[in-house]
Amino acid sequence: MVFKSKIKWVALFVLALSMGSLLVHLSITKFSAAGLVQYSPLAALRQDFGSLIGTQGSRSKKLWGNVKAFESLQPYANPRTNYPAPNEENNGFIYAKVFGGFEKIRSSICDLVTISRLLNATLVIPEIQESLRSKGISYKFKSFSYLYNEEQFIASLTRDVIIVKSLPENLKAARKRNEFPTFKPKVSTSPNYYIQEVLPKLKRTQVIGLILTDGGCLQSILPPSMSELQRLRCRVAFHALQFRPEIEILGRLMVERLRAWGQPFLAYHPGLVRETLAYHGCAELFQDVHTELIQYRRAQMIRQGIVNEELSVDSHLRRDNGSCPLMPEEVGILLRAMGYPPKTIIYLAGSETFGGHRVLIPLRAMFSNLVDRTSLCSQKEFSDLIGPETSLPQDLFQPPPAKSEKQLKEEWNKAGPRPRPLSPPPDRPIYLHEKEGWYGWITESDTEPSPSAMDLRNQAHRLLWDALDYIVSVEADAFFPGFHNDGSKWPDFASLVMGQRLYESAASRTYRPDRKLLAELFNITRENMYHPKHNWTVSVKEHLNRSLDENGFIRQSLFSKPVSFLSHPLPECSCRTSSATVPNELKGKDGRFLYGGEDECPKWIQHGQEAGSLESAGGKTDDSESSDYDELPESDDGDSKNGTTLVFDRDEEWDPND
Repeated sequence: MVFKSKIKWVALFVLALSMGSLLVHLSITKFSAAGLVQYSPLAALRQDFGSLIGTQGSRSKKLWGNVKAFESLQPYANPRTNYPAPNEENNGFIYAKVFGGFEKIRSSICDLVTISRLLNATLVIPEIQESLRSKGISYKFKSFSYLYNEEQFIASLTRDVIIVKSLPENLKAARKRNEFPTFKPKVSTSPNYYIQEVLPKLKRTQVIGLILTDGGCLQSILPPSMSELQRLRCRVAFHALQFRPEIEILGRLMVERLRAWGQPFLAYHPGLVRETLAYHGCAELFQDVHTELIQYRRAQMIRQGIVNEELSVDSHLRRDNGSCPLMPEEVGILLRAMGYPPKTIIYLAGSETFGGHRVLIPLRAMFSNLVDRTSLCSQKEFSDLIGPETSLPQDLFQPPPAKSEKQLKEEWNKAGPRPRPLSPPPDRPIYLHEKEGWYGWITESDTEPSPSAMDLRNQAHRLLWDALDYIVSVEADAFFPGFHNDGSKWPDFASLVMGQRLYESAASRTYRPDRKLLAELFNITRENMYHPKHNWTVSVKEHLNRSLDENGFIRQSLFSKPVSFLSHPLPECSCRTSSATVPNELKGKDGRFLYGGEDECPKWIQHGQEAGSLESAGGKTDDSESSDYDELPESDDGDSKNGTTLVFDRDEEWDPND
């Protein structure tokens, strides 16, 4: 009996322990489940930086500080000379159709306003072909208003050009009957062409049409006598071309969400676009289907006369020449070499990253806080931005007519070597998922199918995504381009961002890497990129720091400005405060300023800057931690107040290390 009672007590004790253990586990599970949420980069940012919110001590001046050499430069695009207002009794109307993506549209509109001023004509609001209602966009918007604020655009330029929303009724019918002459100017068209060829026809017919496909219609470098037209370009690009309110609000909200963590962030634009990759012959830097897609587009460009080279070129030689983009993996290694910690917030800009998420894997492994617009905005916010759209049929895969086994075997035997991957033999079926992808046409045809209705709508949506990325990139604490100044005749997204950052805040941290020099450095350590030698890291730091200051500034003026004025709108659209030391001026062989040459700022700008300096004086950090690019090089004669003008020959090879 005693033994049985002991067993009962032991059993009760074990049962009580089990119940207690179960309760403990249930309570732990309850509290743990409350923290189980779907992963998002913002949640990761909160975990990474939660303890640092509100602290500024972690900001390293060497990584995030302004470039001291450019702190005296201020935006100033106002007219300098006698500048008469436009007259309604002018030479006629100019209407235009603008083709291309975000960067081509922005550059083209600036040139159109400048041409209208040059010809003393009234400009009709340009028609953006990517956002016509026939492309399936919301009925709330017209082509121009889908991206930009029409009222702001017209009101901001009242003292420059008369702008109307449409042609007068008596001229619309004549336009439909093609009674007015149309021109297709190139991006390098000179002002003389418009004065001698276009103006007489404008005066005779009262209306002309322009069709823009190259991202512009006026050469970038204009004579000194036309400097007011250059400043007009700046007023259009940086003041008149404001995005519609919904885009502006969401873009500013994205910046606020990035800054809410109390840490600076860097914007990075890869520049991996199929069009430019095909133009430069960078197909071999990718793999499999992406290589074939680039080569197919390059073949199209050769047939159209855009590319005058062979179809197959050595992409690795092109990369060594600086003609191919820095891959995201290489950018990650450069940023780590500069000293950016793994928890740095990097905003990925660009509506198109050719190669998809696969090419971003190495960069994401090095910097876990790599975010984009989808990380910062909800799907509802995107839907509200797009507006109500009519439903379109889904792009369902339509299988081709079935072929007999005999036909398949004959095709396989006759195929021979081809530049694209061969389809599998007939006894191995092609599964449906291999055909339904956006690249599925490669397995069935040598001809890329025409864009579907959904494809056209997605192209219009890309304008909105690029606009959001543009706002964030301009406001970023630092900007790193993966493929700027690519040597083509087209404007590129990164160069436009760099130009606006230079105009609004010249001292902001904008890297201007030399891809050719970096390719040489990478070739030295290509086999051991993740564990480079100390000397290699020092060389990378030295080059990137020099790209921030006068060396990168001069190189950008030398090579980028002749292609796109908006990529480097100085000295025409800036001024220098009188209290600043006048730099050594540098001129090119053509006589234009590569560095220096800015006018002195008017008193109202200098007083505003002095007031801002007094307000922020209490929050300044110790300047003793100064990097090697903060100081201007002294002139040989020591007279830095008066400055020295040097002449640089563009035919000479520009070495940023000289």
